[in-house]
Amino acid sequence: MLDDGKELGMPDGVLMNGKGPYRYNDSLVPAGIEYETINVEPGKTYRFRVHNVGVSTSLNLRIQGHNMAMVETEGSYTMKQNFTNLDIHVGQSYSFLVTMDQNASSDYYIVASARFVNESLWTRVTGVAILHYSNSKGKASGLLPDPPNDEYDKSFSMNQARSIRMNVTTGAARPNPQGSFHYGEINVTQVYKLRNMPPVTINGKKRTTLNGISYSPPATPLRLADLYDKKEVYTLDFPTMPSDGPPAIGSSVINSTYKNFMEIVFQNNDTKVQTYHIDGYAFWVVGMDYGEWKNESRSTYNKWDGVSRCTTQ
Repeated sequence: MLDDGKELGMPDGVLMNGKGPYRYNDSLVPAGIEYETINVEPGKTYRFRVHNVGVSTSLNLRIQGHNMAMVETEGSYTMKQNFTNLDIHVGQSYSFLVTMDQNASSDYYIVASARFVNESLWTRVTGVAILHYSNSKGKASGLLPDPPNDEYDKSFSMNQARSIRMNVTTGAARPNPQGSFHYGEINVTQVYKLRNMPPVTINGKKRTTLNGISYSPPATPLRLADLYDKKEVYTLDFPTMPSDGPPAIGSSVINSTYKNFMEIVFQNNDTKVQTYHIDGYAFWVVGMDYGEWKNESRSTYNKWDGVSRCTTQ
């Protein structure tokens, strides 16, 4: 689809553990769809680890009538805080502790619905599973728990993300590769500001760019080219700052030095929420805001308990 110059369309649905939605609405959900059921015992506390493994859609998770106590994200212990719902962006994962402290008059909905879309059009896409108490007296019925009331306003979601902090009292103290126990004290040796723009058409294909470059994998894999010192497979000239030149396709690579400490600014100039993932690495999320990043923005950085993760929005 993207190679034909078209945008991604609306998905058929949101799956939970590979299964479709519970039939909470006869007109929206066809009969006969297999759905996920989580069986629980009253009074017990369970750990739920939730991943958004989609391609482009942020999801809001909620468990009807239950608080979700966040304790971990992507390998980092977080300060424990309760959520009635949470936005989980593409590629992100969280762990929650959920106590089965409600009455068992009926089962409860577990809902994952799309965010920042036209909700009236995307209603049929909603993922619905069932939380089933062992002594439940009936099936879940009625309306789903409400999503955040901000269809296109991203402030609520941003404030949720800002509130997630690392629990610095949990786990043994250990130095990072630069030898420091505190990331806020490490000398930054490289700075990259990566700006993404709305998708553009390049050579008839729909592409997105970072600093004006849309990456295209070379015929020879990068690791092999590096191992055998192959020339002209890729270039080490990725721009450190955005440019206003025409978008282009390239195989340029960010050049870094082993164990150096890098500051990366993600500047989203699109109207849609984007997520960034650094494969094989964790990074500290020290700030997030609207508008254009400036050098003065560093004065607002959280240099003490920013969460360490591999995917951010």
